[in-house]
Order: sequence, then C-alpha cells, then structure tokens
Amino acid sequence: ISRAPGYGMAGIRVDGNDVFAVHAAVAEARKLALETSAPVMIEAMTYRQGHHSTSDDSSRYRDVDEVQAAQDVTDPLIRMDKFLSHYGWMDNNAVTSIGDEERAAVLRAMEAAEARPTPTLESMFTDVYHEKPPHLIRQEKELRQHLVKHNIHHH
Repeated sequence: ISRAPGYGMAGIRVDGNDVFAVHAAVAEARKLALETSAPVMIEAMTYRQGHHSTSDDSSRYRDVDEVQAAQDVTDPLIRMDKFLSHYGWMDNNAVTSIGDEERAAVLRAMEAAEARPTPTLESMFTDVYHEKPPHLIRQEKELRQHLVKHNIHHH
C-alpha cells in the first residue's frame, strides 16, 4: 500500500531497482502532476545495500550473504549490464571505455570546482530565501560570534 494517501496525494509505487520501471513511473507521475497541478509521490522500493551512515555497521544486524544475494538480484547497475549484454548492446570493452571516459570527466569537473573561489560566509545564509528568516539571522550571528571567539578567519 502506498504512503501517498497519508500525505493527501496521488502516488506510484515502483521497483526502484528497475531503471525502465522508474522511468515509466516518473513519466506517468509527471503527466498526472501536470494534469492535476498537484504533487505525485513516487515510492521507489529498493534494498539498502550499504550502511545507514558512516557510523553504522549493518553487518552487525544483517548477514553479509543476505546483502550480497540481494545485490546480485536487485542491483540496478548489474541488472542494466545484464540487459545490455543480453541484447549485444554492451560488452566489456565498451564498459571499460565508458568508465575511463567518465572517470576523466569527473576528475576534470573536480579540478574545475576546486579552482573556483571559496564561497563567502554570507552565501551560506543567503542562497535559499529571498528574505533571510529570523532563525537564519540568529544562526549567522551565532556563527560569527563563534568564529571571533575561537579566532577563526573566514572571508
């Protein structure tokens, strides 16, 4: 049963590990949202392969074999790889080539991002709201006091 009715909106539940099913669900949700001018919740059901956070060790409460078995069946990258390979649209050479190209693109993007000037402190408080709400004014003041107290310099 979808959670969407509890939030008073339409909803679509979909296998979140199936790229094609998610694409179709998003297309339908978009169509419905445009027709009704209302939100549509997409529940992409999936299996959490990793830990909740860096402080979580899910192997304490989940068997490693269970996680691996689920990954072998549900991992969307593995499923897509099998699909493309089945139809002869992708082979190991193509995967390696694409991986190399994308790795280089990511490194170029990281270098470009690192070359940009450091954002100003003010931008942390002005990038969301047109007018700064009281809680952000208070937080900015507290941060500035903290920086002065601990002799931390930031532009």
